[in-house]
Amino acid sequence: MTEEEKMLAGKLYDPSDAQLTTRLHLAHRLSQQYNQTFDDETSKRENLLDQLIPHHDTGLYLQGPIFFDYGLYTHLGKNFYANTNFTVLDCGLVTIGDNCWFGPNVTLVTPMHPLRYQERNLQAHADGTLFDIEYDKPITIGDNCWLASNVTVTGGVTIGAGCVIGAGSVVTRDIPANSLAVGNPCRVVREITAADAIALKTEIQ
Repeated sequence: MTEEEKMLAGKLYDPSDAQLTTRLHLAHRLSQQYNQTFDDETSKRENLLDQLIPHHDTGLYLQGPIFFDYGLYTHLGKNFYANTNFTVLDCGLVTIGDNCWFGPNVTLVTPMHPLRYQERNLQAHADGTLFDIEYDKPITIGDNCWLASNVTVTGGVTIGAGCVIGAGSVVTRDIPANSLAVGNPCRVVREITAADAIALKTEIQ
């Protein structure tokens, strides 16, 4: 298996691999270039996102600044919106459904590191260059989810469709569909039902 194949399969791999490093550097460069654009530079932003996140659907808007480790391993559905400081360490697959909205400072992190420092510390290649070993777990977020500000989602988590994750939550375990969940660690408070509908009256003058 290549190091990329190991990475995506959740196996221990060497992130200093030349192919991975080339894509990593490109994604970091594209992220930085995006962060230097203005909101109304629509065509320029779209071009950068097509290179950075090729697996995205229509209606994508990222407020910026953003940071992606690879971008290539993130899949975004229709009408995805992320507010400022969206961070995605997509060493493992990150899959997000349609109509998801993220507040400021949302972080998705797939990398995992060995618990024992004997395995976690830097090691040396035959040529003397240093590397570490790690592995990754995917993140899946269903359709119609809202993640409020400062939410962190760790590797291996699936958030079901229709969920709301409260501000400041750290999601370390699966959240079933249609749940209101909050806290560190994030826990389900209750199911979101039709009783939560808000009666809206809109007046346009």
